[in-house]
Amino acid sequence: MVHVLSSRVLLRPTDPDRSRAFYGERLGLAVHREFGTGPERGTVYFLGGGFLELSGRAQPPSPSSSSPDVRLWLQVEDIAVAHEELAAGGVDIVRPPVLEPWGLLEMWIADPDGTPIVLVEIPAEHPLRYRPGI
Repeated sequence: MVHVLSSRVLLRPTDPDRSRAFYGERLGLAVHREFGTGPERGTVYFLGGGFLELSGRAQPPSPSSSSPDVRLWLQVEDIAVAHEELAAGGVDIVRPPVLEPWGLLEMWIADPDGTPIVLVEIPAEHPLRYRPGI
């Protein structure tokens, strides 16, 4: 059995500087650490209980290639505040906040390479907030 001590999501952006500006400035993620030098240096951001690492550089996808179906799921405290701040910061809102049938408030955005990002608020009465015996 594997005992996982830590985890992170690795993204290989097509334009590392543009992606660092998006995640660091527009989303406001705090930097955990950086490594290497130059425009393709690695940057690791705090991502709640995990990390997001931007490192290296990907080639833009060709029309015939398929990309992995990856989405980032980020829980926020207040989706309305996140929506207001991101829209004011110039982030393209793919879909404004909606109360989903499963009880979560979700808003969709995308990073500069088109990676879908789901911002989620878990309402106080939602079962995800229920902790038996606590």
